[in-house]
Amino acid sequence: MRLNRSTDIGLRILMLAAARPEDLLTIDELAASVAVPRSHLAKVVQRLQHLGLLDTVRGRGGGVRLATEAAGASVGRLVRDLEGETEVVDCAGLSPCPLSSGQCRLRGALRVAQEAFYASLDPITIGDLAAPPVRQILLTLGRP
Repeated sequence: MRLNRSTDIGLRILMLAAARPEDLLTIDELAASVAVPRSHLAKVVQRLQHLGLLDTVRGRGGGVRLATEAAGASVGRLVRDLEGETEVVDCAGLSPCPLSSGQCRLRGALRVAQEAFYASLDPITIGDLAAPPVRQILLTLGRP
């Protein structure tokens, strides 16, 4: 299974925010730290704020920080939320599969495997992702 780019960026933003919970992080600082375009990062930040994982402060001296309860948020739940209701295979793609009438066992097996993947991430929290020794590395990102 492959995560979409926005999910990857979202996880990295939350890891950085969890490593520096006392700091307000700017969009520019985050974009430089995770090496993604500012505009794309801003969209992901907006989604994370909508999910209640980031608090934003507008204006001069503003930025984003990890929401109070976000350090305890499940990575599995977050990945489900960011990935949406996508399946591992697209049976109705450009060339629809002739087995998409409900007779295919592969689609069901892949759905079970996908849920097992998410379930393996459920006990891991955002705070866990930013715990030492990774925290020390996260603290150096985007800083001269």
